[in-house]
Amino acid sequence: MKKALLMSSSRMGNRGYLEHADEQLHTLFQQQPLEVLFIPYAAVTNSFDKFEEIVKPAFQRLGYGLKSIHHFSDPVAAVKNAKAIAVGGGNTFALLSRLYDSKIVELISQRVNGGELPYVGWSAGSNVATPTIRTTNDMPIVQPPSFNALRLVPFQMNPHFISGKPAGHNGESREERLNEFLTFNKGEELLALYEGSALYVEGDKGTILGEKEGLWFHAPDQTETIAPNQSFALETIKGVK
Repeated sequence: MKKALLMSSSRMGNRGYLEHADEQLHTLFQQQPLEVLFIPYAAVTNSFDKFEEIVKPAFQRLGYGLKSIHHFSDPVAAVKNAKAIAVGGGNTFALLSRLYDSKIVELISQRVNGGELPYVGWSAGSNVATPTIRTTNDMPIVQPPSFNALRLVPFQMNPHFISGKPAGHNGESREERLNEFLTFNKGEELLALYEGSALYVEGDKGTILGEKEGLWFHAPDQTETIAPNQSFALETIKGVK
């Protein structure tokens, strides 16, 4: 059965890296003694080594091993042999471009959707788990071969959601940006997640984890909340036709 944990963020409030996500990660990995294959391709200003150094202690603290894919000479073989996979945050365009360069987009999609290995992503790692990266918040610093992504869920997501505008900000709010997407892509819907929240996927069902509700955007200026710990059918949220 397909299992995935799509987290909005690596941090919540003033807590440390992934400190808010202990129960969420245990929900996915079930405290099994496994080594997780880490994909650091979203890193831009940090090296892959540095990114691994940041993430590894958070997993080890919970009893999970972690090794970055950049230590393997053959990324395709690394994914084929992986028992679990984690995709970190950073720049979504850089991440997807490097996934294509490594020729592992379809392989990850097949293995996770086929129930062969659990997947956890946060921020950019959650963006690439959707059909496309069209609802990322990131700047397109590089052009990937396609916006098409892993399609672990059938709909778009928007991590790091924050409502309204900071004082003195005269640009568009997140709601306005997402309304633009929904206006231009009629018939599609999306799920926005506040920081600290996550979407847990098990088969064709989804559950919002964390303290905050999920926001289901039906159409411009039409939203509905999904309460934490409330299971729903993934197909309820309309995706790419």
